[in-house]
Amino acid sequence: MSTTERPRILVVGGGYVGLYAARRILKKLRYGEATVTVVDPRSYMTYQPFLPEAAAGSISPRHVVVPLRRVLPKAEVLTGRVTTIDQDRRVATVAPLVGPAYEVPFDYLVVALGAVSRTFPIPGLAENGIGMKGIEEAIGLRNHVLEQFDKADSTTDPEIRRKALTFVFVGGGFAGAETVGEIEDLARDAAKYYPSIRREDMRFLLVDVADRILPEVGPKLGEWGREHLKQRGVEILLGTSMKSCVDGHVVLSDGTEADSGTIVWTAGVKPHPTLAEYGLPLGPRGHVDVEPTLQVKGTDYIWAAGDNAQVPNLVAGEGDWCPPNAQHALRQARRLGDNVIAALRGFPQADYKHANKGAVAGLGLRKGVAMIKFGGMNIRLRGRLAWYMHRTYHGLAVPTWNRKIRVFADWTLALFLKREVVSLGAMENPREEFYEAARPVAAAAAAAEPRKDKTAV
Repeated sequence: MSTTERPRILVVGGGYVGLYAARRILKKLRYGEATVTVVDPRSYMTYQPFLPEAAAGSISPRHVVVPLRRVLPKAEVLTGRVTTIDQDRRVATVAPLVGPAYEVPFDYLVVALGAVSRTFPIPGLAENGIGMKGIEEAIGLRNHVLEQFDKADSTTDPEIRRKALTFVFVGGGFAGAETVGEIEDLARDAAKYYPSIRREDMRFLLVDVADRILPEVGPKLGEWGREHLKQRGVEILLGTSMKSCVDGHVVLSDGTEADSGTIVWTAGVKPHPTLAEYGLPLGPRGHVDVEPTLQVKGTDYIWAAGDNAQVPNLVAGEGDWCPPNAQHALRQARRLGDNVIAALRGFPQADYKHANKGAVAGLGLRKGVAMIKFGGMNIRLRGRLAWYMHRTYHGLAVPTWNRKIRVFADWTLALFLKREVVSLGAMENPREEFYEAARPVAAAAAAAEPRKDKTAV
């Protein structure tokens, strides 16, 4: 890390808000006016709306992530975690990937840690659940699902086979509905290459405590999405929660029990727990409490936005908060960047205000739902047209033209080439085969060493 006499703008988090806010600030900074430092434990930003398609193999995993150093060449990018913030001294403590922690002074602070999966003390969940918050989890889910097909095809035990071909998804929001739709598509394609497995042998369950799925697109489209998934053989259990999943034995609150080799957890998110260590004012759900200007309440040099912030929704009125989605995160990041520049130059802050433009969701290849708000009307689309809207919107929203072109290239190639259904499960333990080969040699050498010493004596 370099030192500088210029004011430092410290951005904690390199996700959607952190990346876009840093880009906005760097774009508007004059030469030598300030230093922008971005700290994140990963060296890349993940475009989360594409995770279901990455898990299904529709998009290459590398095209879902954006390398921070490449997109922010004029910023300092530190790979590590900000563990504490001393507001009196205006110093942040950074714990790098290796080595001792060190302090980074700052003049202005942007808190963009994002969110983590919201979980509950359910027996077996930590050991068996698979989240969908990062590209690593999406790749892991894909390899895991295809590995279940290998297991089912290689055994004659009906219990093992049934467990391998049972897939449970908990959470019926965007993440859950899109993931089960994409994985069901993947499973249908994969079954073509396994003569002993048919779609009828598989069981898909989507579980949610709410009374409907896809609440983001409204009740009518949510109902259409539910019926569509049911027609594809997905069992949807609403008003139901998971009580236990020890050793893959899933027990639901309605009495349903099933052995499952795949349990995907997409039941919402919560603010990053590290926020509690920063000494910032937090709302009742753990979000940073901010003004409409995105400034943290009680400060004039700290801003927060995105999933880790409680941002007033000025369009809906007092007492309402902006939902944690990419649409708001992108626009909040731009407003936040403008306000940081305004504070740096002594100008007044501007409020964040944005009317929701709608929502789009993909439920697999050529299937989706979309609600577009236009001219005071709610335009509802479903099926293929909604799927085109979903891909167009997110294809244009993913950061950088490099990634936009690569994503559209993936989709174009998929029109002519079949989906890859190979499992690379060994990626999770890439050194295992080498270790097994090297261990006997090392053991033999160790066993021979005493005999050599004895001969020498």
